[in-house]
Amino acid sequence: MKILIASSVFMACYMAIVVAQSAPSNDGGIRIEGTVRNAAGMPVPGVSIRLQAAGNEKFSETKTDSGGNFVVWAREPGSYVVIAEKAGWRTTRTPSVMLSIAETRHLDLILETQDDGASSRTSLPANSSSRSMQFRDEPNFVVAGVTDGTNMGGHGSDSSRRTSDALARDTVSLKAGSDSSASTSIPGSTAPEMESRLRKALLDNPRSFQASQELGDFYFRSQKYREAIPLLEAAYQMHPDDSTNAYHLALAYEANGELARARDHVRKMLATSEKPDFHRLLGDLDERLDDPLGAVYEYEQAARLDPSEQNYFNWGTELLLHRAPQFAIEIFNRGVAAHPKSARMLIGSGAALYANGSYDEAAKRLCAASDLNPKDPAPYSFLGKMVKSASAPLPCAEDKLARFSKEQPGNALAHYYYAMALWKKGRGLQDAGELQRVKALLDQAVNIDPKFSEVYLQLGMIASERGELQPAIAAFQQAIASNRQLAEAHYRLGLAYKQLGEAAKAQQEFELYQQVSKEESASVDRERRELRQYLITLKEPRSAVH
Repeated sequence: MKILIASSVFMACYMAIVVAQSAPSNDGGIRIEGTVRNAAGMPVPGVSIRLQAAGNEKFSETKTDSGGNFVVWAREPGSYVVIAEKAGWRTTRTPSVMLSIAETRHLDLILETQDDGASSRTSLPANSSSRSMQFRDEPNFVVAGVTDGTNMGGHGSDSSRRTSDALARDTVSLKAGSDSSASTSIPGSTAPEMESRLRKALLDNPRSFQASQELGDFYFRSQKYREAIPLLEAAYQMHPDDSTNAYHLALAYEANGELARARDHVRKMLATSEKPDFHRLLGDLDERLDDPLGAVYEYEQAARLDPSEQNYFNWGTELLLHRAPQFAIEIFNRGVAAHPKSARMLIGSGAALYANGSYDEAAKRLCAASDLNPKDPAPYSFLGKMVKSASAPLPCAEDKLARFSKEQPGNALAHYYYAMALWKKGRGLQDAGELQRVKALLDQAVNIDPKFSEVYLQLGMIASERGELQPAIAAFQQAIASNRQLAEAHYRLGLAYKQLGEAAKAQQEFELYQQVSKEESASVDRERRELRQYLITLKEPRSAVH
């Protein structure tokens, strides 16, 4: 099936809002604040924000100010919808969402005009590659807004949700170093001679585009970005239509930490030349500048113009990172269909499936990824984290992790994850030989990495379940010595002390467990609130995506 990347703009607002049944008040009420922008990122004033209790005709209303901002208050918690409307713009009624008393919610919203579907930002530019004409199907969703993470749901236990968060971060890390558009570095042996020659050429002809560009590019490839920037800028002023120089200037700004400057420059580039690399870089910059709405739009446009493996992967990863796993699955699956030999596309698909609660299917995707390049540790790492969190064995995991352990005998994680797969398969039921295999693998892991606290924890759990309390205590103590913030080690050590009748020691460990757990939970909650969540609207029903 030919695949279509959505050219839709962010339509209408989708938000979680509570209706105030009386005059707005900040006295113990619920505050909802936000901004409404159009697809180009400009504020939309005068938008009527009508707040209505679900199933109730009563409502209150406010309008966005000249900056597109609005604030509404509510007294009562419950389930509510919002209707956003303005003449000439599409009216949208959101799904209902529950909010709690004394909550503050921030919403960034996108509203589209009646004719946005044919706007220049969503239509193919005249000079776009013919490859973009391969697309025929649009994704069945639109990112319409973003809110904070207080409304985050999840599948399974808290352990599964934390694993899902970790897998999303790991998926993002696979983006690093994927941009091959920049030139390779210059061999150190030739660098001084080349620099001297290029500097002389510029001194001889200071108004030369070529001389400025070549010396700037030399410093850029040498990762001397401060030296590169003024030279690339000079070349850009002389020939702003040279896309390679303009792109390297944007990358130099980014590498030098001048993110806002880089973003402004890329936007200027896009005003004259619609290139997928520009959209992708702008997506990276938007994400780093805390504009996830802008980022997901730019990644979508990059993939629409060029359905490359990298552009699919960035788009799907952005959706996964901002807690839209169901829709990330759709994009990753399209990417897998277009690029079946991409291991990281399969990894991303697996991470999204896991986040959406499809644990067995997630494991199968990781197993398939490991088969593409059995020496690549990344698929095994994802699979191992899933195994560690799983309450039951995952399909194909044991065989693949056995291969990981065999292929990489010097990798502590390889032995640990394989041991966990064997342990989960028959926990508490292993015969002596099977248990010995598990312990041998764990011993190999700590011999490679003596600070591997989770291995000591697992060795202690095995000893404890076999009634070997003194070895269990020793293992738990080693785990804590390696990582005092490992909450479960404190708890397990407390249980072991309690079984031995050492109540004071047990109480001390239980108190440490409570303290560490509280700190860890607070940290996790803070991260979840800070990482904002996409608000998704579905398009009109159509035939199923295969």
